[in-house]
Amino acid sequence: MNILFEWFGDPANWSGADGIGQRLWEHLWYTAVTMLVASAVALPLGLWVGHTGRGRWLVTLANSARAVPTLGLLLAASLWLGPKLPGDFAYTVPSIAVLAILAVPPLLAGAYGGIDSVDGAARDAAYGVGMRGRQVLWQVEVPNALPLMLSGVRSAVLQVVATATIAAIPGLGGLGRFIIDGIALADYGQAGGGALLVAVLAVLLEGILALLQRRLVSPGLTGRAVGGSRNDDDSAGPEESADPTVDLRTSV
Repeated sequence: MNILFEWFGDPANWSGADGIGQRLWEHLWYTAVTMLVASAVALPLGLWVGHTGRGRWLVTLANSARAVPTLGLLLAASLWLGPKLPGDFAYTVPSIAVLAILAVPPLLAGAYGGIDSVDGAARDAAYGVGMRGRQVLWQVEVPNALPLMLSGVRSAVLQVVATATIAAIPGLGGLGRFIIDGIALADYGQAGGGALLVAVLAVLLEGILALLQRRLVSPGLTGRAVGGSRNDDDSAGPEESADPTVDLRTSV
């Protein structure tokens, strides 16, 4: 722990191209780009499968990608794509592609599961009032599917944040550089500091996404009371009366 505190207390570790601030920014940047790429593929596909009921085998196929060894896939993509790309793209593109592949399954499963779990009566009522298929999807199914969809997003973000650390092996930056370089140099303060930074970043992102989900999802879908706490409404017992005189006479 003393070595860890010394590493964090060294001002040289907080500035420069290899400092904590730069590495943190790189890690967030890689995570954001990966999530944009994966969401552009997985969310529309999941909505289509859930809405139409066709192509469910795609969800099963995507889930099977979870069993693929991440490090092996990353090294294979780097060896295949790296020589074909110029400059830093030789490290960035393969890493982002592999991270996106790993982020697709939870995003796809969340989108499909959310749409598929919508009450059929709500769909029938929407069609009954004259809504078309696209209107039913965006005005009925998606709002009701938000809890599962956002849970898939949160799971994907945490997986990308954690997995992006090993992307430093073929040359990607980010917080993983502290871990890889620290182990290679037997600098355990650097390695431990990098691991701690990744853990703190994951917890912070999870908290932010949880708050965002709380704001976006309708209270009716989460069981939260509107305009007050459910416990407050139930706190009054059946024998209590709204008339204060009754309580007074009872106490006398």
